[in-house]
Amino acid sequence: MKHFGLSIWGDDNFIIDNDTIKINHASKPSLLQLTQEIREKGYKGPLLLRFPHLIEKQISTLFKTFRKAKREFNYQGDFHAVFPLKVNQFPNFVNSLMDVSADYNYGLEAGSKAELIIAMSKTPLGAPITVNGFKDKEMIALCFIAAKMGHNITVTIEGIGELETIVEVNDEFNKETANPVAPKIGMRIRLHSSGIGIWAKSGGYSSKFGLTSTELLEAYEILKEHTLLKNLWMIHFHIGSQMGDIAPLKKALREAGNIYADLKNRGATALSAINIGGGLAVEYSQHGSAQERNYSLSEFANDVVYLMQEIAKRKGVDEPDIFTESGRYIAASHSVLVAPVLELFSQEYNEKCLRLKEKNPPLIQELFDLYNTIKRTNAREYLHDALDHMESLLTLFDLGYIDLEDRSNTEILVNLIIKKAIALLKNESTDELKKLQDRIQEKYLVNFSAFQSLPDFWGLAQHFPIMPLSHLDSKPSNPASIWDITCDSDGEIGFNRELPLYLHDIDLSKEEYFIGFFLTGAYQEVLGMKHNLFTHPTEAVIRFDEEGSYHIEHIIEAQNLMDVLDDLDYDTGIIDKALKQKIEESHLISDEEKREILGKIYLYLSENSYLKTIQALRDKRMHV
Repeated sequence: MKHFGLSIWGDDNFIIDNDTIKINHASKPSLLQLTQEIREKGYKGPLLLRFPHLIEKQISTLFKTFRKAKREFNYQGDFHAVFPLKVNQFPNFVNSLMDVSADYNYGLEAGSKAELIIAMSKTPLGAPITVNGFKDKEMIALCFIAAKMGHNITVTIEGIGELETIVEVNDEFNKETANPVAPKIGMRIRLHSSGIGIWAKSGGYSSKFGLTSTELLEAYEILKEHTLLKNLWMIHFHIGSQMGDIAPLKKALREAGNIYADLKNRGATALSAINIGGGLAVEYSQHGSAQERNYSLSEFANDVVYLMQEIAKRKGVDEPDIFTESGRYIAASHSVLVAPVLELFSQEYNEKCLRLKEKNPPLIQELFDLYNTIKRTNAREYLHDALDHMESLLTLFDLGYIDLEDRSNTEILVNLIIKKAIALLKNESTDELKKLQDRIQEKYLVNFSAFQSLPDFWGLAQHFPIMPLSHLDSKPSNPASIWDITCDSDGEIGFNRELPLYLHDIDLSKEEYFIGFFLTGAYQEVLGMKHNLFTHPTEAVIRFDEEGSYHIEHIIEAQNLMDVLDDLDYDTGIIDKALKQKIEESHLISDEEKREILGKIYLYLSENSYLKTIQALRDKRMHV
């Protein structure tokens, strides 16, 4: 995996320069430099770095690509896009999103009342708002209020019951007014077409959302009866997130386009837009053999424009405006999670840890000789001998014939022999050698929670690009498993022989080693859970000015222990009193110590749950 697959997933957003990875923009600061500057301000634990210029890049690329497709096909409809807030509702992201998208008339999509309030307050008047998901009367009333505020808002009907509520709310809001105002209306259609992969159920007749053909006709009649047909403006469909294959989208476009044309010819003259939902895939793979997307953005845009135009011409209707809600594509690349390695668990398997005796058991002496004389011509034979000796020695230990030092020497020598053999036979990619890499993989304990920061890895086996921030001028040699600091065996990104990750062998007593997790900006934050009560990491926004200089802004520190407990509805006042009382009543603490211990507790309560790094501990010892 050359350069950690950066050319596959990086999209020219980052570059490797000498030994470190840098932002490929303006002054090109390194991620390591940014990390160290923030840590020097006193922030501990993992860091989430946000880059608004990457949000702008994605929005710009999306609009430019669709505009190019429109020119090529002389397409008459307009292109619009909204960001679905369910992908990332964090303020530092949403504020950056709206700042960089001002020139594109870019809007927001809401799927709940809280998201709708964000959309109403953040979206500029005139930019589109779409409202999806199940809605009650109160939420629909909010949509009418937004329309009266001047917002360009479309409320999507998910069922006949919602349409009946829209009719009811419309009567209440516009019954006695000379200038009736109502939101635009969209209808989500339940297509026969479905997606593929994990999110395939978003499409097809068994999907959660959408109107069947029978319900569409019924909805049409209700709109006509209540003189709301003039508000029917959009057809909406969605066949799944992370669409890796373009073929299902083409099928869905044909189906949706024909429904649009049929309704238009039936008398829905105000109908002018098709919303193809989200699903534009992101390339997460670091390996060329496992790429997740089989199409380019240009192909995606050309297919949408061509098929909508072809259907409109054939059916004799106007070419519709095209809407997309591709949140993953917009948000994923904008953030990087950076976390320090706390420990390498297998570093005890080195020659200096051997405890050889003046007289060792014969098999251990043979292992030692194998280790010292192994070379390319005998590597496979010596490897097999070492594995055989290990089984015999472990049996001898179980029977009580050798002691713990002998067992330790066995484990160390066999591990060293395996490492040497793999290095000597590196050009022979056999199944045996691949399996042996599992035996010698290094466990990297990293100061983060996979459940909090990479929930899709835990829940969906979604892989994310991972690479160190430094030492990139040397080839990594350790087959790596990454362990998070939660008390859960699922908090591990295990070594995968088919999609291997190699990291460097670092002496953490001399330097820190940081790991970067990339493309984490979509869904990971809002789905992250407080497992073991680890919280959202400290975050910072990295902005570049017109001169190309960067500025670290809007740092939000990870919650401290008491804030986390408060979030879980613990009465922190009671906890505070209980701690004081138990210290005061303890017979093991002297009166002189009580004040000091209470001070320490308050200090610890003011910090977050993430662990102190070895560097921080060493610095503390130096100051002492």
